[in-house]
Amino acid sequence: MPTPLTPDQIAQISHLVAAYILTQRDRYAVRALPLSAQQRASLEGFFASELLGNTRVLVLEGERVANPDFYPKLRELGLKNLPEQSGMAAITFYDVIVAHERFSPGLLFHEFVHVEQYRQLALPR
Repeated sequence: MPTPLTPDQIAQISHLVAAYILTQRDRYAVRALPLSAQQRASLEGFFASELLGNTRVLVLEGERVANPDFYPKLRELGLKNLPEQSGMAAITFYDVIVAHERFSPGLLFHEFVHVEQYRQLALPR
């Protein structure tokens, strides 16, 4: 069993994760688009209109989201089962949803749950 992380290690990892999320958000936001009318209509009634209007989506073609640069450090600390970004159907970076495949209604809904979580948890930008 790995040694438990210290509070300082947890704080450092939290900072690295937050920085990664915001860096990726900014990287993909320039190419992301607003929801289509059809996508928006399928989500209305479940999510606030402001959230639907402010969130951008992007389907990558010929590229994948890379794992964070700090993954090797986390593995050295004994963390296992880190999520492989390239193997996920989609990843939400604050208010930008990046997908490796076309959005199905279920996938888009699932990712919007994460957008709402970011809104409620108020990750500083």
